[in-house]
Amino acid sequence: DSKALEATAAELRKSTGAKVSAVLADVATPAGQAALLSACPEPDILVNNNAGPPFRDFRELTRAQMIDGVIGNMVVAIELTQKVIDSMCGKKFGRIVNITSGSVKMPLSGLDLSSGARAGLTAFLAGVARSVAASNVTINFLLPGAFDTERLASNMAITAKKRDISIEAARTERMASVPAKRFGTAAEFGAACAFLCSAQAGYITGQSLLIDGGVYPGVL
Repeated sequence: DSKALEATAAELRKSTGAKVSAVLADVATPAGQAALLSACPEPDILVNNNAGPPFRDFRELTRAQMIDGVIGNMVVAIELTQKVIDSMCGKKFGRIVNITSGSVKMPLSGLDLSSGARAGLTAFLAGVARSVAASNVTINFLLPGAFDTERLASNMAITAKKRDISIEAARTERMASVPAKRFGTAAEFGAACAFLCSAQAGYITGQSLLIDGGVYPGVL
């Protein structure tokens, strides 16, 4: 949606005074990655985020869908990291944040492809993180739980249809399962990401930060 993208860019320019370049591209393609890096060839910060595969029973997944899911949620982030990491090391500063999912730590039925691909990304880049830490380049992972987004709304609609209940009932039930008794906000997520991108987070690398309102029951 080019209009929505440009509107967001304009809002950021107005609120921050920074130079903001809007790039409409599919980062899962070589052309999309080239367009992105043409606008910002040597970034100090890279935030990898791509749409996850749709909620689906694993029995229904075709080979092509599985390959697309792995490319979109694992390979793309690795490719972009390959393209920027050496310049970051050369500058002795770099922050790479990969937005994955809470399902990496607590897999959910129906999100199997998303969980599997993103768990693979986590294992792959966590090793890379150790190899560049001495250059003040960090690689971390943000694992969102239930945030009030269009993707959550889409999943709620699927759940409601599957269980023959209203979307509002599905939403209320899901919210009740969160110890915080609410969904996360975009502002909260953005603040967590901004911290991991900051100079102050230089001693944190290879880590997965779970932001889920207390849903995950473990301590590790």
